[in-house]
Amino acid sequence: MLYIVATPIGNLSDITLRALDTLKSVDFVLCEDTRVTKNLLYHYKISKPLISYHQHSDEKKVKEIKELLEQGKNLALVTDAGTPGISDPGEKLINILTMKQCNNVTMIPIPGPSAVITALSISGFNSDRFIFMGFPPHKNKRQKFFKEVAENKYTTVFYESNHRIKKCLENLKEILDSNRQIVVCRELTKKFETIYRGTIEEIIKMDIKEKGEFVIITK
Repeated sequence: MLYIVATPIGNLSDITLRALDTLKSVDFVLCEDTRVTKNLLYHYKISKPLISYHQHSDEKKVKEIKELLEQGKNLALVTDAGTPGISDPGEKLINILTMKQCNNVTMIPIPGPSAVITALSISGFNSDRFIFMGFPPHKNKRQKFFKEVAENKYTTVFYESNHRIKKCLENLKEILDSNRQIVVCRELTKKFETIYRGTIEEIIKMDIKEKGEFVIITK
């Protein structure tokens, strides 16, 4: 079995009992960054062999994982934070394994924290229908990305890194209606969690700290 295990996006107490039971029971844990996952497992006194799987993992790594599954091993796939497969390298692995239709391999989701849903839940915006757009491109198609954000009819959610948050806000200022409300969530569930609300011009004046991870929501 391959368990897709959601892990905390910040506060370690947010992990579910089912996730802990799963991590204790599997033979190996596939993780984006072994150092991050090792800290999580250590906190809960769990000792398991770790296998690194990240955005630069090649076909050889996929073959290794596939062989373990075919040998009857149970694996847990985790990301550094949140739900694997959501704007995350795990998406590629899940896609490969499902497309290749690995014999006798069952995938089981172990739900839990997600930065998208966490941010949306406190936005105050309509969430009956929303669009999640992942991370903006670094260079090519970046302008097209923000144009799509501005033109979306529904509440729109996307991520941004601390290195590009100021540039992101300037990009939004150039294209959003001046009265359009947005919410910027910084370091969700962590000690310095901060929620910024207002128009794009109001938020730019708030001098947002360029530290941590960000979720941006537009109404």
